[in-house]
Amino acid sequence: MNTRWGIIDLGTNTFHLLIVEKHQGQVRTLFHESRPAKIGLGGINQNVITPEAIDRALEVLQYFRQQLDAYEIAAEHTFAYGTSAIRNADNQAVFKSAVLQSVHIDITIIDGDQEAEYIYYGVRNGAELGSEPALIVDIGGGSVEFIIGNDRQIWWKKSIEIGGQRLMDRFMKKDPIAHADQKRLYNYLEEALVPLANAMHQYAPQKLVGSSGTFDTLIDIDFQAKRMGIPGSDTTDFPLSLESFYDTFSKVMVGNHQERMAIPGMIALRADMIVVACCLIDYLLKTYGISEIQVSRYALKEGVLAKMLENESFKWI
Repeated sequence: MNTRWGIIDLGTNTFHLLIVEKHQGQVRTLFHESRPAKIGLGGINQNVITPEAIDRALEVLQYFRQQLDAYEIAAEHTFAYGTSAIRNADNQAVFKSAVLQSVHIDITIIDGDQEAEYIYYGVRNGAELGSEPALIVDIGGGSVEFIIGNDRQIWWKKSIEIGGQRLMDRFMKKDPIAHADQKRLYNYLEEALVPLANAMHQYAPQKLVGSSGTFDTLIDIDFQAKRMGIPGSDTTDFPLSLESFYDTFSKVMVGNHQERMAIPGMIALRADMIVVACCLIDYLLKTYGISEIQVSRYALKEGVLAKMLENESFKWI
């Protein structure tokens, strides 16, 4: 018997839908799409999802509803997870009710620890972490998840509310970002990341493994620069040299929105947030002397699926 699931990641910047089918120990992807909803825009640092943001969310979710119906995904096999912007919103109940009434999708709000755990399992399924400690980083629009682990276990994890939309609202007052604002941003990161500093001292990972958003775009830019194309969807594990990262970083920091959009591999959804996200990556690399970057295409939604299938023997095809 075939079983189909629909998994929705309601991120602060982007909504993602993954539809899979399980049959005789094999799992295959039937549908996978990400669409911008930007529910953090205009209100994230005030802990509110604005009416305009709710409208954008419903528009994306109506499209997702059409796909779920087309693939005949039962309500009990549809799983939607709300993250930073939703879990911190004072009008969270209003948002959840609007979604349930409009598109009949019931949202489960997960806390930062649960989000970090799902991301770890997703990253572990998408990339070869190895046996040594790695710093896994998922830069969302609302929060950033930091996990220290290897291919077998998590040693430490924490979700910190310093996502790209929050940092943009606080520090990106001009475009390109002013040097003084960049310095303020780095000082802020030093304060916000004290818990990470202690964990890094204890476990001393030498590799940063990135997932989602900015990291996907960094890989696309790297591929365009070296191979004049983008990677195939069947590849989920990528190396990213420090040289390649800093080549992109230098372009991102000096250009305005239009100039960043001219970088081959850049997409409109990331063209602004990539500035503060790259600042965060630069801060991590330099502060902790990290010498290697790896990127996993898999993140939260794939981690949810991995946990669902944890006690089963399966092959993802």
